[in-house]
Amino acid sequence: MPSHPTGAGAVPGRRSLLLGAAGAALALALPAAPASAAAPPHTHPFGRFGSPARRLTERTLYVHPGGLGDHTTVQAAVTAASGTGWTLVLAPGTYRETVAVSSARTDMSWIGASGDPRDVVVVYANAAGTPRPEGGTYGTTGSATTTVQAAGFTAHGITFANDFLRTDLPGNPGTQAVALKVQGDRSAFFHCRFLGHQDTLYADSMALTAFARQYFAHCYVEGDVDFVFGRATAVFEHCHFRTLLRPDLAAAPHGFVFAPSTARENPYGYLASRCRVTSGAPDGYYKLARPWVPGSDPTAWPSLVVRDSVLGPGIDAVAPYANMREAHPWQAQRFAEHSNSGPGARITVPENRPQLGAAGAASATRATYLADWNPHPPCD
Repeated sequence: MPSHPTGAGAVPGRRSLLLGAAGAALALALPAAPASAAAPPHTHPFGRFGSPARRLTERTLYVHPGGLGDHTTVQAAVTAASGTGWTLVLAPGTYRETVAVSSARTDMSWIGASGDPRDVVVVYANAAGTPRPEGGTYGTTGSATTTVQAAGFTAHGITFANDFLRTDLPGNPGTQAVALKVQGDRSAFFHCRFLGHQDTLYADSMALTAFARQYFAHCYVEGDVDFVFGRATAVFEHCHFRTLLRPDLAAAPHGFVFAPSTARENPYGYLASRCRVTSGAPDGYYKLARPWVPGSDPTAWPSLVVRDSVLGPGIDAVAPYANMREAHPWQAQRFAEHSNSGPGARITVPENRPQLGAAGAASATRATYLADWNPHPPCD
């Protein structure tokens, strides 16, 4: 994703915020996650999900940073879980690592053992401009803390974070830092958190012709620039999007919540339903969305519907959309709203806020977007 201009001011350190009780407290009001990789001394660190001595199934693996499970890192467990249909139960702890789930590991589930996403944190601090040990830089895709390419992936009660700070690479424009890049079809996330700054959640697909369906329910996402972006068919229900203060910028806008890059042939892009948007920035300092037409797909036709949601005062009600490039104006994209409320949803300039008609609203539903797939939490 293109960089957002930054000023000369310093951004205060937020690593403790990302893993603790600050912004996310507004979403979940739960106790803070552990600050170190050591798991708390629970007698039963895997809760109701068994243990290595009492496995839920033969294809269940247990991850514990202190050595009480089958593996001490998430990646080690993913590597061991070759094939399809594995479940990983993650004990409370902070797992500082990058994780990749290949396309061969289909129908994998990750379960946070406590049910509280603050207790299980998968985090790293690479950015697009971070130098690779072998030379070059990671780029946006390579910056992801967790990358999921497999179809049928499901997660419950886990935090995916990228705690890179702009001050880590002063003057470097490569500040994109992905917490999760998910590309597989039928990917679902329940009661999860996604924490970062720029490009936090990359909801994408494996190819232009692959219309990956993804579902996010009761999740919390925070960031600043384009922090939900990509070309997936993604449905967000009952989610909380939190925009962050940018002390390094003197004026609005501080950023954009959505930046879809939907393929032209795909009839469905992003749908946010019964969600809310809050902000740590001054009123009107954020745009709801801008379209991303990437160089790899100049024919992209970004699609976004936000409906039945509460938009706080942080969203610019007069001009909630902006262009990423003048060659691809937002007015030419598939952007629309329906029955939103809150200060950021006020319609003061009607031409700046396209609304769905009755027929459009009737088809902008989870059932339409996800078709024959009805996702369920892995721990039901």
